[in-house]
Amino acid sequence: MNPSVSVSVSGGTSRFGIWTARPALTALALILGFWALAALVWPLTGTVVPWDSKNQFYPTLRYLGAALAHGEMPFWNPYHFGGHPSAADPQSLLFTPTMLLFGWLVPEPSMQLFDLVVFAHFLPGALAFVPLFRRRGWHPAGAVVAAIVFILGGSASARLQHTGIILSYGWFPLALLLLEEALDRRSYRFGALFAVVAVLMTIGRDQVAFLCDLTLIAAAGYRIVTAERPLAFFRSRLGVLLTMGAIGGALMAVPVILTMQFLATSTRPSFGFGVAAMGSLPPESLATILFGNVFGSLRWTYDYWGPDWHSLSEGTWTDRATNYLFIGTIPALLLLWHGVAAGRLLAREFRFFLAVGLLALLYALGRYTPGFELIFDHMPGVDLYRRPADATFLVNIMLAFAAGYLVHRYIADGLPRWTASALGKLHLFLPMLALALVIAAIASAMAFALRAGQGAPAMREIGLGLVAAALLIVLLARTSLTPRWREFSAALLIVVTGGELVLRHAGSALNAEPAERYAVFRQLPPEQLQGLQILKRELADRHAQGDYPRVEILGLGGPWQNASMVLQLEDIIGYNPLRLADYERAVGPGENAEDPNLRTFPATFRGYKCRLASLLGLEYLVLDRPIERMPRHFPRLTGAEIVYGTGRMWIYRLNGASPRAYVAHEVSPVNSEAALDQEELPEFNRQSEALIDDASMPLLKERYASSAEGASPKDLQDRVRIVSYQRNSVTVEVEAEAAGVLVLHDVYYPGWEVTVDGERKPLLRANLLFRGVEVPEGKHRVEFNFRPISYENLVTAASDLLKSRKEAPIRTAEAPRLR
Repeated sequence: MNPSVSVSVSGGTSRFGIWTARPALTALALILGFWALAALVWPLTGTVVPWDSKNQFYPTLRYLGAALAHGEMPFWNPYHFGGHPSAADPQSLLFTPTMLLFGWLVPEPSMQLFDLVVFAHFLPGALAFVPLFRRRGWHPAGAVVAAIVFILGGSASARLQHTGIILSYGWFPLALLLLEEALDRRSYRFGALFAVVAVLMTIGRDQVAFLCDLTLIAAAGYRIVTAERPLAFFRSRLGVLLTMGAIGGALMAVPVILTMQFLATSTRPSFGFGVAAMGSLPPESLATILFGNVFGSLRWTYDYWGPDWHSLSEGTWTDRATNYLFIGTIPALLLLWHGVAAGRLLAREFRFFLAVGLLALLYALGRYTPGFELIFDHMPGVDLYRRPADATFLVNIMLAFAAGYLVHRYIADGLPRWTASALGKLHLFLPMLALALVIAAIASAMAFALRAGQGAPAMREIGLGLVAAALLIVLLARTSLTPRWREFSAALLIVVTGGELVLRHAGSALNAEPAERYAVFRQLPPEQLQGLQILKRELADRHAQGDYPRVEILGLGGPWQNASMVLQLEDIIGYNPLRLADYERAVGPGENAEDPNLRTFPATFRGYKCRLASLLGLEYLVLDRPIERMPRHFPRLTGAEIVYGTGRMWIYRLNGASPRAYVAHEVSPVNSEAALDQEELPEFNRQSEALIDDASMPLLKERYASSAEGASPKDLQDRVRIVSYQRNSVTVEVEAEAAGVLVLHDVYYPGWEVTVDGERKPLLRANLLFRGVEVPEGKHRVEFNFRPISYENLVTAASDLLKSRKEAPIRTAEAPRLR
């Protein structure tokens, strides 16, 4: 790697005037080689990326693929929380083009292939470092080091399980490159490309995408204000900027509107400050930038002793993965030695990245900084997210730029000098600041280690880090006399940094588990396989009879939480941070189905044989133990039959569920929200009566008697049969002896439409949570269809959103304002 070099040093700025094709191609090849080497570690060791990657995103992708294979778009998911609006869920992967294409091409991918595809999303950003460095005149070796840190440094490796965030994170450098090209060239073509890539980055609608979007806006603003004639520059690029905004806004409009519609009715419309504060990055975690395993983060024994919920008196929701920031020994050394002590990060050409990195770090620290509360209260969008520590992904991007830039400065300028002529008035302060940072990192790390009785392993990690740094200092000092030797050192820096991060971070305790732990997606143990086969046979028989029972799967472990999406079982619980608020209040499923202690039983759902369980059609309960051994708050289960029971799988048949659909000839009005607030399901006759929400009552054409008025049920022999049950549609044949309300015990949600004999009818909210439609006497064909992207639903959702913005904001789950 030896480009033609034209170096002029002035105030720390070095320019490599000519990048020939060879160094550029070499840099790209090295990045691809490093990525491939890292990606191979998981399959070669028989491991997979664990936790959320397999508990949530992998089954979601499998559901997406199955739907596409059957010619359906998976807008609605009937196998999750009794019915879930996938079209509105940012984590459904539905609007992520790369994953949509993957699901269409490979409907049933292996877990290893899924991991490889997710890992491939690092490549657009990693490869973009080469042209980003080239356009700045920074050395190709720096681009390679930056890409290595981008792929396997800090949060990128420690939180590889958060698939949605990785899909956003991987696009940022490419988006930045296209933005710069569009503005510098005044190019509409590059502007359009930027808009598309920015949408690919943002489509996951997670906090990392939000922060990266803010950074791109800041980059555009910085480019404008630093131009020779800012106003003229802005005017000449206004058309490009408007084009980028128009394309991006058009592409993002539908998913954003649908998500905001969902949030308004979800368990997470926004977060209170106290909730977000608990997701702040503990300052002590910064020690891991220098000494990666100083808290035992990488130990396979999982005896982490660093900052988390049990070691911080103020409490936190962060963990060893969230708090891990290591970027490699060489990048960390350059950061302190060349970057801070020598002041090279203060160079004009790097100031934007320095400012963004510091702001991202302050944001990540959250409650530990004085400004987070002000930002949280006044910056739109911040209160949609609960974990400011997610900003460590942006921190890692800026550290990648810093590592690459400092490699470039070393090759161009050699070793730093601590003289007044080189550093000016800061020639004493900056080296002392670097030393203070090292001492603070060691002190904070040892405080935790000694408290946990782990002083020896912590000291060993610190000692190894310091020894390695000292050896590297000596090596770089000896090989820095000539540009040719510094070129040789650059190659060594690449090899050592890449090797260290692969050995430490690829397939580490932070991002890998044996594939056997996710056997539900491969080959179940015999006892669980037998139980599942019995359950599926019974369900198939019931489906053949026109019945559609639901199940609850609880306590069987992480991958079982959403396995219903793959096994095609209509589960009334699951695992998803976003759930419908009314359903949560009524049924109490909790955020995950792994821990039975999180399963609550509100008064509307007192037990598995209560009226609401019957309306849901809950007929099977799948547990990891006999019901008698469940936590004390679980209701008694009487009269249930054990279908299968052994080891860690127990299946109960509950019996007594209500039909999925029936015709009611009596109607009682109900304020559904008030009933849910009071945790009360009013009494009504489940064979002949329906509870119709107050808002739906004016939509009724006929007048119906009510049992509350003393009406007696009519002896009518209606016939109701579900003839087709698809993901986005349900078709019911009805033969009613008198006008009535057809109730379908599927979850009510905006976007569902209903027709009777092809004629559109108003959709009613019935029995608190479910759908209904008025049908006249006689034989009819009723079709319920989920059309979330219809013009009508989008306009309604957008109107509701604008209306809600005009009203005073309401915070949810406000906790004390911790500082």
